Amino acid sequence: MNTRSRTRLAAGLAATGLAIGALAGCSAGGGDANGDGGDEVTLTWWHNATNGPLPEVWEEVAAEFEEANPGVNVEQTGYQNEELQRTLIPNALAAGDPPDLFQVWPGGELRDQVENGYLMPLDDAIPDTIESVGATVNPWQVGGETYAIPFTFGIEGFWYNTEMFDEAGVEVPTTFDELVEVVGALRESGVTPIAVGAGSGWPAAHWWYQFALKSCSPETLAAAQEEFDFSDECFVEAGEQLEAFLGENPFQDGFLGTVAQEGAGSSAGLVANGQAAMELMGHWNAGTIGGLTADQQVPPFLGWFPVPGIEDAAGDPTAALGGGDGFGCSAEAPPECADLLAYIMSEDVQARFAASGSGIPTVPAAQSAIEDENLKMVAEGLAEASFVQLWLDTAFGTTVGNAMNEGIVNLFAGTGTPEEIVQRMQDAAATL
Repeated sequence: MNTRSRTRLAAGLAATGLAIGALAGCSAGGGDANGDGGDEVTLTWWHNATNGPLPEVWEEVAAEFEEANPGVNVEQTGYQNEELQRTLIPNALAAGDPPDLFQVWPGGELRDQVENGYLMPLDDAIPDTIESVGATVNPWQVGGETYAIPFTFGIEGFWYNTEMFDEAGVEVPTTFDELVEVVGALRESGVTPIAVGAGSGWPAAHWWYQFALKSCSPETLAAAQEEFDFSDECFVEAGEQLEAFLGENPFQDGFLGTVAQEGAGSSAGLVANGQAAMELMGHWNAGTIGGLTADQQVPPFLGWFPVPGIEDAAGDPTAALGGGDGFGCSAEAPPECADLLAYIMSEDVQARFAASGSGIPTVPAAQSAIEDENLKMVAEGLAEASFVQLWLDTAFGTTVGNAMNEGIVNLFAGTGTPEEIVQRMQDAAATL
C-alpha cells in the first residue's frame, strides 16, 4: 500500500474513533531460552486457523522459532473462531490459566482485557515490530499503550461465482437496488443467490451491520461506539431493511442451521462447490473457500466486489466494514512470547501469510507477496474506502455485541423485530 493509501486509511479509521474474524497447562514461565543449563520454556499459542493453508503456515512458524531458539518449545493449536473468541479465551483468562500467545480482537474486548490486567504491554519489548505496521496497530492500543499487534486487516465484501453471474446475465451491482435485482435474476436462473452461515450467529449479524453502515452517518456510528447512543432512527431502519431483504428469499434452504466456515455444507463450502452464487464475508474468505474445494485450491470462478451503498441513505456509500486479527501475550507470559510475536510479524512470515491467500498482511513490505487476485481487489477496496468501521460487535464490546447479535439472529428466524434489536442493545449498554 502506498503512502497516500495508508494516509487515507488512517483518516478513515480516525472517523470512527480509530486512529488508523485444551485449557490446562498453558503458561510455563521463566527459563533460559538459549538452553544454557536453564529450564526449558514452553509457549502455548492459540489461534483461529483451522482450515485452508494457514494452519500449515503457523505450524512452520512454530517449528522455525523453536529451531532458532534452543530450549523454547511452541505448542500451537487452532480453534474455530467463534469458540475461541466467545468461550475458550474468556474462560481461560477468567480462570487465571491463559495461553501465552493468543488471538486478540480490538474494541470492547481489548479494553476489558486491559482493564482486568490480562495482557502484556508490548511497546518496550518489541518497538520495531509495532512501528512496522504503522497506524494499523492503533485499534489494538489502549491509553497509548500497545497490547496486541494485528497480523491481518481487511474489509468485508461479496465473494461470488463469476460463472453463475455470466450464466444469469447479471453484472456486479453498484447499488443495493441492483443487488436485489441480481438476487432475483440468480434465483430465476436456478441457483441459490447467497449463502449465509446463520447457524454460527455472527455471519447473519453482519447483514444488519451492513445495513446500519449504509444507513447511519459516520457521526452516528461514532456516537454509538463511544457513548452507546442508539437513539438514531437509522438503527431501527437497518432492521427494517434487513427484514425486507429477507423477503426477497436470497439465502439457501435451511440457512438458520448452516455454519459459516467448517466443511462442505457450510456457507463458504456452498460457494466453494458451486452450490451458491455469493457469500458476504471478510477478507480471509478466499483461503477458507480454497480449503473447502476438492483440490484444495481457490476456484478459478471466484470473484470479489465491495458492498454497494443504499441510494439516498444517510450512510456513506463508500464506507466499509472491516477489522483484523491480532496476537497478544498474556500478562504472565515469559518474555519469549514477545519474541515469538515479533517473528510472526517479520516481513518474511508476513509475506508467506500473504502468499498463502489467507488474508492481507499488515506489514506493508509484505503486501507485494499477495498472489490471489481477489485479495488484491480487497486491498484496493480497503485503500479506496472513505472510512472503515470496525465490526460492530467488536466496536461495541462483548456485552452489547452479544445482545445485538442475538436480536439479529432472532430477526432472521422470524421471531424478532427491528425494534427489539435496538432495545436489546440499549438494555445491555445500561448494565455497563
